[in-house]
Amino acid sequence: MLIFTFRRLNLFIFTMLLLTLLSFSLSFLFPGDAIINISGAINATPSQLIEIQNAYKTDSNIFWQYIAYLSHIANGDLGLSMASQSKISTEVLNLLPATIELSLVALFIAMFIGIPLGFIAAIKHNKTADNVILSISMLGYSIPVFWLGLLAILTFSISLGWFPSAGQISLLFEIELVTGIQFIDILISDSPYKWQAFADASAHVILPASVIAVAPATIFIRLARTSMIEVLETSYIRAASAKGLTFQQIIFRHAIRNALIKIIRHVGLQFANLVTIAMVTEVIFSWPGIGRWLIESIYQRDYTAIQSGLLVLSCFIFVVHILTDFIYAALNPLARGNKYGS
Repeated sequence: MLIFTFRRLNLFIFTMLLLTLLSFSLSFLFPGDAIINISGAINATPSQLIEIQNAYKTDSNIFWQYIAYLSHIANGDLGLSMASQSKISTEVLNLLPATIELSLVALFIAMFIGIPLGFIAAIKHNKTADNVILSISMLGYSIPVFWLGLLAILTFSISLGWFPSAGQISLLFEIELVTGIQFIDILISDSPYKWQAFADASAHVILPASVIAVAPATIFIRLARTSMIEVLETSYIRAASAKGLTFQQIIFRHAIRNALIKIIRHVGLQFANLVTIAMVTEVIFSWPGIGRWLIESIYQRDYTAIQSGLLVLSCFIFVVHILTDFIYAALNPLARGNKYGS
């Protein structure tokens, strides 16, 4: 496990260096002065501009400029937003928890719906139930998320009035932000109306999270179906059947547990796809997350925010991949070998 950990850490460091190199290169590709693109100080006085140039070592060669850029990132200095002239690190810390909250809820919904349906499709292999579930998964994967989000608002918010159409929580509730994740902040608050606020926040998150969860749920259906079919064809399942275990005992005692282990290693990849879908959904539902902020930065040509936002989101997704690999390696000792750890 120690060697596996070192390999993953080396991969993380190498990937982050590539990401920072890409982010650093964007400042020279965007129109305008590179030092302004990388610092965001569009209203700097001549003396302040000289200080910024000295801080980023613009009088040195490109290597030392990159080293200076890395030092600023290591210190949490992502520059200033060209649109608001506020610190990007502060904006990211305020917005990223909302995206994490929405993505986690969507991931749980996708797994809760997709994995059981995939297992049912595998158990009913080549039967009517299997064909129906596969058809539904293909249809769900084909629906564009922006169209599905607008349709969900029109149906469940405007026509039926079941769920709110925008925002994270009603303006009636004043919850102090501590962690940035709404549900945790509500539970740890001293507000006498925290359970009403919790119900209101739950109503706000259900619709956007469900829209995000549709595409990953269809992928989980296929992953769970394939994994269960492979498990049911293994020798230890046949041995358990030969010993006299019923089909229900084989499924619940052996097959589901081993099929889930095969699915876990794909969760990280689906989380990256899920965050990408969440960026569009945040705009549709006015969710105060980093995806909506990044898309607005693209419209405003806020080059500093674009660089830093892409860097933060990529780092966050890769950290999720690393954690998923560790969970999978902890559950499956065979994954710690050279084949999976290199």
